[in-house]
Amino acid sequence: MALNLTRALHKNALSKAAFNALPLERTISTTAPCLRISVGRYKKLEGRYQLLTYEQAHKPHEIGHWKSWNSWNTSNLLGGRRTQLTAIEDMFIRKFIHGSFFGNVVGGQIIIKRQHNIIRIAFCVTRSTNFQSVYFMTGFCEEMLSIWLHCPVKLELQTVQPYEGFVKVIDAA
Repeated sequence: MALNLTRALHKNALSKAAFNALPLERTISTTAPCLRISVGRYKKLEGRYQLLTYEQAHKPHEIGHWKSWNSWNTSNLLGGRRTQLTAIEDMFIRKFIHGSFFGNVVGGQIIIKRQHNIIRIAFCVTRSTNFQSVYFMTGFCEEMLSIWLHCPVKLELQTVQPYEGFVKVIDAA
């Protein structure tokens, strides 16, 4: 019993000595900066080419200079109200439009503009779709989104050829 007690005291003393040996200062570790930025850039694919839209053709650091944002609202300003709710609503609107016009939205770009109490949604649709179904889906989406979001919603559609919305081609590697 006494042997176990002395071993426990010895271990405790060693652990305290090891703890006291550690520096109590805060340090920061740094690494060399990587100048190769690859986020948001599109690379060449082997054996095939890739079509890029106007938005995809510009690099991420050019936002605000050469291209604009996809959501226009003032709630993201300092002291703005409903910031989280607006972001969730924008995500819901994009998913709803992609699901309603499945496979017909060209380039996947949906622009959402909030002006006073009106939400304007703009996007491009392929011309190969039946115009009667496009009119029906436009009215259906406007009505359903107006009910769910409790404000008037206007859809602004533009019909384009399937490859008309693309402005840049990245050739095969």
